[in-house]
Amino acid sequence: MTVKPRDTESRAHQPSYDPPPLPPISPRAELAVLLRVLAARGYDDLRAGHVTVGQPGGTILINPRELCWPEVRAGDIVTIDGAGRKLAGRYNPTIAADIHLELRRARPDVGIIVHNHPHWSVVWGDCHRVPPIYDQTSASIPEDLVLIDEYAGDFTGQDAAKRAAEAFGDAEWALLANHGVLVTGRSVAQAFLRAYTLEWRAQRAWEVEVLGGGHPMDPDVARDYGRQFQSATDGWWEAAMRMEITRDASVLDE
Repeated sequence: MTVKPRDTESRAHQPSYDPPPLPPISPRAELAVLLRVLAARGYDDLRAGHVTVGQPGGTILINPRELCWPEVRAGDIVTIDGAGRKLAGRYNPTIAADIHLELRRARPDVGIIVHNHPHWSVVWGDCHRVPPIYDQTSASIPEDLVLIDEYAGDFTGQDAAKRAAEAFGDAEWALLANHGVLVTGRSVAQAFLRAYTLEWRAQRAWEVEVLGGGHPMDPDVARDYGRQFQSATDGWWEAAMRMEITRDASVLDE
């Protein structure tokens, strides 16, 4: 009997499969999905928090002031201009939009800005500490997480917003002492990954330090991993969108 050699090459090169397709998603629907996805991951301080997404031509999409993040649908999203004036929408923009406007003036490259008071991140900000990196997922973002101690009560008013924007500087994500978080990105996908990683990192660090005996990752190793991970992030935001749309497709309703 002749024994055929194992086809090791074909076993090593298994066919790849495309992920399930997403339905057509408008910019307003993408923002609505982001609000719900983040709310399910700690960004759930009822009506608090605001997200803006820049659009071609200079208009800006923002979540409605009157609704909590988990209940927003595409048709609820508000459109404002670069000065914060409402252009379209059945609801109203937040009165704290000034921080978004000031940051966009200083950083035209910023496409999306996220602010909220997520559970675990707020704890670290209240302690004026940056959570160490204890695990692989926490190391997913190579940019330094900064702590900003410039809180003047809130972001309401141009002067307060300008001070906060100046303190944020060229950072990509930050803990706001005794307040919350501020996360930026060039795209919704990038901002999602940063916001998701921030709350994951804050919770894991809390749990490790409560247990005791934890050893943070070497900073250089963590940074190298984050840089490598950034080149392979395709599909993460799409996967999160698929899960939320499967859970409740009404989020896409215009």
